[in-house]
Amino acid sequence: MDCASEDSSDNSQRPDSHKDQRVYFVPHRWWKDAQDSMPADSDKKKGIAYASIPGSSYAGPMKIINTIFSSDLAFSLRREEDLQHIRENGEVGVSGRDFALVSGDMWLQALKWHSDSKNVVKDDKGFSATDSDMSDVYPLQLRLSVQRETNSFGVRISKKDNAVELFKRACKMFSVDSEMLCIWDYSGQITFLMNDKNQTPVDCQRQSDQEILLELQVYGLTDSIRCKDGKKDEMANFSGSTSLKMNGSIDSANSDCTHANSLTFSLGPGEAGSLGLTGLQNLGNTCFMNSSLQCLAHTPKLVDYFLEDYVKEINHENPLGMNGEIALAFGDLLRKLWAPGASPVAPRVFKSKLARFAPQFSGFNQHDSQELLAFLLDGLHEDLNRVKCKPYVEVKDGDGRPDEEVADEYWHNHLARNDSVIVDVCQGQYKSTLVCPICRKVSVTFDPFMYLSLPLPSTTMRTMTITVVSGSGDKMSPLSSYTISVPKNGRFEDLTRALSIACSLGTDETLLVAEVYNNCIIRFLEDPTDSLSLIRDADKLVAYRFYKNNADAPLVVFINQQMEEQFVYGKRTLNWKAFGIPVVARLCNVTNGSDLRNLYLKWFHPFQNPIEEALENCAMSKETEVAEMEVTTPSVGSNLNELDTSSDGGMEFYHTDEKGTIKNSEILMNEPLAISGELRLLHVLVCWSEEQIKKYDTQLCSSLPEVFKSGFLAKRSQESVSLYKCLEAFLQEEPLGPEDMWYCPGCKKHRQASKKLDLWRLPKILVIHLKRFQYSRYLKNKLETCVDFPVDNLDLTAYISHGNGESYHYTLYAVSNHYGSMGGGHYTAFVHRGGDQWYDFDDSHVNPISKEKIKSSAAYVLFYRRSFEVST
Repeated sequence: MDCASEDSSDNSQRPDSHKDQRVYFVPHRWWKDAQDSMPADSDKKKGIAYASIPGSSYAGPMKIINTIFSSDLAFSLRREEDLQHIRENGEVGVSGRDFALVSGDMWLQALKWHSDSKNVVKDDKGFSATDSDMSDVYPLQLRLSVQRETNSFGVRISKKDNAVELFKRACKMFSVDSEMLCIWDYSGQITFLMNDKNQTPVDCQRQSDQEILLELQVYGLTDSIRCKDGKKDEMANFSGSTSLKMNGSIDSANSDCTHANSLTFSLGPGEAGSLGLTGLQNLGNTCFMNSSLQCLAHTPKLVDYFLEDYVKEINHENPLGMNGEIALAFGDLLRKLWAPGASPVAPRVFKSKLARFAPQFSGFNQHDSQELLAFLLDGLHEDLNRVKCKPYVEVKDGDGRPDEEVADEYWHNHLARNDSVIVDVCQGQYKSTLVCPICRKVSVTFDPFMYLSLPLPSTTMRTMTITVVSGSGDKMSPLSSYTISVPKNGRFEDLTRALSIACSLGTDETLLVAEVYNNCIIRFLEDPTDSLSLIRDADKLVAYRFYKNNADAPLVVFINQQMEEQFVYGKRTLNWKAFGIPVVARLCNVTNGSDLRNLYLKWFHPFQNPIEEALENCAMSKETEVAEMEVTTPSVGSNLNELDTSSDGGMEFYHTDEKGTIKNSEILMNEPLAISGELRLLHVLVCWSEEQIKKYDTQLCSSLPEVFKSGFLAKRSQESVSLYKCLEAFLQEEPLGPEDMWYCPGCKKHRQASKKLDLWRLPKILVIHLKRFQYSRYLKNKLETCVDFPVDNLDLTAYISHGNGESYHYTLYAVSNHYGSMGGGHYTAFVHRGGDQWYDFDDSHVNPISKEKIKSSAAYVLFYRRSFEVST
């Protein structure tokens, strides 16, 4: 900043290294690069930081003050003692919008370091600026008003003091609408004014008691970039709070221009810009690729990185990389998207590189934008990995050590092998805890992640319908069906736990679950550790209730059969066929066939027809003698089709094996049952006569619901779920799937362990993938659940296991959307450009979109950047 009077001498005069007392306004990075290269014993002045931070209590947004005679640009700056901490950890714009005030001598020293031999003229007096350098310097008048009590000062730039073009440039440079603006004073001029506002530097002119008129010599912030051949690459303006920085040299294969300066442009509110608002042509079903690329091309830090000299960090020796070809293709594409006045770009080169190194994306089929994003992030990391020779690292388990120690060890081991801009910006760490269900061995590891794939709550749970009946032998209520929700990758114990709650199971009761097929029990589900994935949606389950005090009694399984008339080739035939739900009971106080029959009939009592029940009650009240049922005994091994029970209207009971084959003669009512002490399960076949069938409403117990009946053509109502609920489902403990069995070092076997994830470290850029697509062996499905995600403040502080008292707040800046079904969908991207300004990137079309339309059921991948609190 130059403190000069309004009638100062001609500024076009070349400054001399011994006489130039002016103060230059330059990009801070440009100055720091030169200062850091100075010898260690040289006098390196420390800069004092003055910042204007949006949203703080002292700094309002930049204002354009319009009057009849002029337009003024006004904002305020405040001294920040702890700004160094903020700059190291905070998110300060896309490019870190920092400027420096240096003296004329400092400017020449930095210019010398940045210039090559062709652009520097050396004489006996030392170095001096060339005509080419001076053509990039222009003056800018501004007015300061110092406010001692607030340790800040106001800045006002007026059209009255400056040419129209210079005023427009000031609006671009000093925009503080949504990003921090910082000026580092190495010249000491502002510090002098702040210490004593009643004094004025020699070359400054006090216009009033409130304002001092000053002049900046602006360098390195012109609207053009000078190339090697002397031509200029015109830089268009761009809108919002976004910044563009191009520092260092561009790959010679792609451009002949070498950019010696850090370039930063920002438009003020209301000015239309175009930098970065460039579409990508659809090459044929490449909307998935365009969506992910636009989100990455507007990611803070990555924009800076690829607009600078990133080529020097390409790792050509990494066997896991792609010889830098993916990084070069992406960097070249990003620069085209950010070039001024660009028309929609055809990403053919990037597409060809992608197909070469990831053949799954070759051709012109539709793919998943998240899968492309995952490959690209990993590919960029490996191409730009700063570690040339990866050391061997032995992975150690926690073994009871403090989590902090183990986590730091894992993280340092990871950084020893992986160090890139992707790791710096996008990688975090989570804690993974595995517990063996058998020996209870606990294994704790800390693994890095590039993004979080969150399940929608409806995808983590599974609904199951199960019929509950009584197996105690008491007079029971009719059958009851219950629909419960269980973890999709859960175990049988999860099913019995949920069903016990649903049916209000008593503390003295227990459940025995069986799978029924063709009216016969094919298996009992007794192992609590078995996976629920073994149960299909079309299966039919029955749960039998028993008292726990009878748990030692043998089980008896009754299979019901009745005679069914069939016509085969026009000929009438009679066959025995199973019907109804198999009856399961405990053999308590059952000694003979009559006891067995009574136990069986008590189970069917609720299904007795009303008239028959009244007649039975009447007979019991008169204490009539119960006549035993007359039976016709079939011979051993006889065909059940030959049995005739029509004469006595009764039932016949037979011992069978598990397959239903009769083992011996009929069970007689008055004869004792031949049950050995080792018998745990008895199979009995019950043949019903036609008269007995009429006494009971067997239809009530003949139909069982399927575990899950999907309405394939039914349209589901629109669901809505919070993003926090998705995160909680991701962090919830759950058993591993059968295909992901864990080898337990304690059991020395693969086990279906339970797994629990916890967030340990979070990155600056947090990518969240919503798992909308479901894949199974027979079906592919997309979930249209609408996820309610925060736009301005995603607070993850409560979800960090190791927060150290820090707050973790994130702001949404991009969304990858998927519209339509799996087969014929379309991808787009939403990108934030400052304030409430959002843009819709639909292939080659880029249009503004209101903030209210950002949330939809199409949101697929969310991009957040961390917001850092600033102390004021």
